[in-house]
Amino acid sequence: MPLELYGTPACPYTAEIRSDLEWEGRPYVEYDVEADAAARERLFALVEGAVSVPVLVDEGRIVEMGWRGQGCYVTARRS
Repeated sequence: MPLELYGTPACPYTAEIRSDLEWEGRPYVEYDVEADAAARERLFALVEGAVSVPVLVDEGRIVEMGWRGQGCYVTARRS
């Protein structure tokens, strides 16, 4: 089962973790939480409090939030 990467196109840390996953050859599915309301809702269900990206999920569990301590806050509201 591939990892799930929740992020945004404008977040440079999403780009960094994507690059790292590709370099390592780890399969993943990426979700743009600004454009995809269903993905944004799944992310809000996983994360308590303020939501920042990137978020890497493995089998329904968060395995990494942010990239090396950095992240971008999600400003899109719940639908």
